[in-house]
Amino acid sequence: LHHPRADEIEVAAMALFTDSLLGLDAAGEVISPVYTYGDTRSAYDVQLLNSQIDLTATHQRTGCINHTTYLPGRLHWLQRTEPQMFQAVRQWLDIATYLYTLWFGDAPCSYSVASWTGLLDRAALAWDTVWFDLLGLDSACFPRLSDYDDMQVGLLPAYAARWPALKEVPFCLAVADGAAANVGSGGVDASHMVLTVGTTAALRIILDAEMPPVPPGLWGYRLDAAHHVIGGATFEGGNIFHWARSVLLLPEDDVALSTELARRPPDSHGLVFLPLLAGERSPGWAGDATGAIAGLRLSTSALDILQAAYEGVALRLALTADQLAPLTTGATHVMAGGGALAASPIWVQTIANALNRTIHLVAETEITARGTAILALRALGRCSLADHPPAIEQVVQPIPEHVAILRGALERQIDLYRKLVNSGYSLTPHS
Repeated sequence: LHHPRADEIEVAAMALFTDSLLGLDAAGEVISPVYTYGDTRSAYDVQLLNSQIDLTATHQRTGCINHTTYLPGRLHWLQRTEPQMFQAVRQWLDIATYLYTLWFGDAPCSYSVASWTGLLDRAALAWDTVWFDLLGLDSACFPRLSDYDDMQVGLLPAYAARWPALKEVPFCLAVADGAAANVGSGGVDASHMVLTVGTTAALRIILDAEMPPVPPGLWGYRLDAAHHVIGGATFEGGNIFHWARSVLLLPEDDVALSTELARRPPDSHGLVFLPLLAGERSPGWAGDATGAIAGLRLSTSALDILQAAYEGVALRLALTADQLAPLTTGATHVMAGGGALAASPIWVQTIANALNRTIHLVAETEITARGTAILALRALGRCSLADHPPAIEQVVQPIPEHVAILRGALERQIDLYRKLVNSGYSLTPHS
């Protein structure tokens, strides 16, 4: 805010990691830790709640599969394990709404952020009464809901003095980082999937249909009142490469590794790699799942395992792409970004082959911040979601003969999954 052009700021906006939760007492003081989506201590409570709900109806109503990622199980766990603290809480807020409350005195939570909690009725755009009744929750303890373009204006005196340049600047409500990343990557309609691969991975589309069905194993969130974000996320991504490098003592020369991998035919290692080293999210949601490598021989090399790992992650993403296909408009392009892909051209080609889709590698950096800025401009009436397409660094086409080979590899991976993972989800590849 000390920038020479700070007085030209017209709007402020925020994207955040979703599914954060903290509790405030009657005095507005925080009396809990900040809980995040990665907290799995509610696993028992999720299992208990699953026996009390209609899983399919809950999934379609809220867009979320009941899981430790979301708030129903977490709130039940807190009721059970921290009853004194739970009873003292008068407001449950995500971290963004908490900050906005500090800055403005009172602020709603956006539909976007609320949809990532598992507690939003995605049709009514209201807190889900079925969950609230089952959990005995008081809606007065949760923030009111509004669209992200419900601008908050007029910082409280302490913050107006701290940030005079922002004193009367309108603040858009926060949006979920995944939704903003889609917008920043140019994936704003059913003709574009967006793939982000960092430590983990996600594949999503934005739809403006009135109420699209959520495919089994995937989730349905909100960008705003008019747009849905449908997709899946995995715990596996670039972390698999870092695991392989550490465990297999691979050389540090990434260029040499990529060159060697590019010389190898797909699925030439004789292995089946199930890359669930950190458990599973989409599509089976088996949190206790573990990874596996089948087909090891005395002749198996470290490079064989690395190639199988790359292909294993790509095949898992293909499952999500297959599930999204019925919601898309024909020959859907994949807009892709993330540090893990930028560092490995051969992985981009492998994913293109596994998905059998053209991949447009986005040249833009900070796609989440870029998407947040586009959403802010849209809130001011300056643009539509599609007015600022990203620069494309490279277009990668699938290689037909490799597509067929990896479809066979996917069949074997699914077979191994069925044998090893106790999940209620039935994995089925699509042609």
